[in-house]
Amino acid sequence: MNLKLNKVIKYLIYSDLIFYTGWGLISPIFAIFIIDSIVGGTVFVVGLSAAVNLIFRSLLRVPFGIYADKSQRKAYYFMVFGLLVSALIPLGYIISSSPWHLYVLQALLGASLAMSTAGWTGVFAKYMDRGKESTEWGIDAVAVGIGPGIAGAVGGLAVTYFSFSWVFAAVTLIGLAGVIILFFIKKDVLKNGTGTGKLFVHHEVRRLKKQRHHF
Repeated sequence: MNLKLNKVIKYLIYSDLIFYTGWGLISPIFAIFIIDSIVGGTVFVVGLSAAVNLIFRSLLRVPFGIYADKSQRKAYYFMVFGLLVSALIPLGYIISSSPWHLYVLQALLGASLAMSTAGWTGVFAKYMDRGKESTEWGIDAVAVGIGPGIAGAVGGLAVTYFSFSWVFAAVTLIGLAGVIILFFIKKDVLKNGTGTGKLFVHHEVRRLKKQRHHF
């Protein structure tokens, strides 16, 4: 089985793995953080904050996707800017003290994740290798499943020995590392413009050349 990935796909998966592993540290502790650290924090606030995030993320995903589809440049910068804003959100949790602070941050998180996802999926789809589409989507799914899964266990342990603030700061640093990785493919994405179309043509030309040598 040939699992060799092209550079763009490889770095997109690396970015996903690192970024979402960082956020995995928050998963098991976020509800506890709200109840313990937010004035007036209740189970209802926990649920509503999650709802705000998901609603904004869902409502903005398609409009952002339509805009990102206009060009690879727009998709790339959507991906980077959205991920950057998302990475900085945990710093806001550190200074939050009331539910409305939390709701604003969750709305911003939902919007920024919608933006980054719109750009990321656009670039990823255009650079997938022909005949490996399902495999490459699968490898990314494994990355964003295993990384956060392991981090979930570590997050609870980290809060036990340190504090919520330290964990949130760590999530931001890890998230920024995920953003930085995307700069390694900037030239590749922006210079090709159309992504997979040119990539497929390139592969087809090479294939035809090889066939000619056999005759």
